[in-house]
Amino acid sequence: MTLPVHSDAPWDPVEFERQLRAKGAGYHIHHPFNQRLNGGYCSPDEIRCWVANRFYYQVCIPRKDAAILANMPDRAHRRLWVDRILDHDGSGDYEGSQAGGIEAWTRLGEAVGLSRDELWSLERVVPGVRFACDAYVNFAARAPWQEAVCSSLTEMFAPQIHKDRLASWPGHYPWIEADGLQYFRSRIPLATRDVEHGLQVTLGHFTTRATQQRALEILQFKLDILWSMLDAIEKACRHD
Repeated sequence: MTLPVHSDAPWDPVEFERQLRAKGAGYHIHHPFNQRLNGGYCSPDEIRCWVANRFYYQVCIPRKDAAILANMPDRAHRRLWVDRILDHDGSGDYEGSQAGGIEAWTRLGEAVGLSRDELWSLERVVPGVRFACDAYVNFAARAPWQEAVCSSLTEMFAPQIHKDRLASWPGHYPWIEADGLQYFRSRIPLATRDVEHGLQVTLGHFTTRATQQRALEILQFKLDILWSMLDAIEKACRHD
């Protein structure tokens, strides 16, 4: 006798991962501003506006990861997660390969014509970007650590957006120094590594249909954060 399939039965790990990856349809790679940016239609001022505002997200990432780390009771997970903080804050001096993502983004800012002081002052960060990034940090600090880890899975979709920039920017924006694009190069392998750990946690923790739906909602929340940032940046660029 064949038993009926209940709609509230949990997805198996393969299907659950497929559902998570399907959320990529809402990734900000599809945002109209990003399409203009990678299509070569942005002015130098618009690119500087994007870089200056996105920098606030970069400096918030290690704060977000530190908040998750503080909530992790398991040593093995902490030893994996701490690498994310070092990836962005760097280790050692600020000149070598261990300078970190924030320093790499600072060099991107300099390559597009922003001074280090202007970038680090955060004076060009618009309220919508600040609000979205702060909301993400606050979520990471207050949510159960497994939910906060799940929110990081937008990294599944990140390698393609970096590859697109590396493929299109040198031709569309030859005035940007090539060394300034190092951030995009560095994030491709790191994002792939981070996804492996994030998926391991998510697939292992969210094991009922209700919690799996919750995981999809969390991932959508993070996608909305990234999309709303570009909404605010697009408006700020038009104002500039």
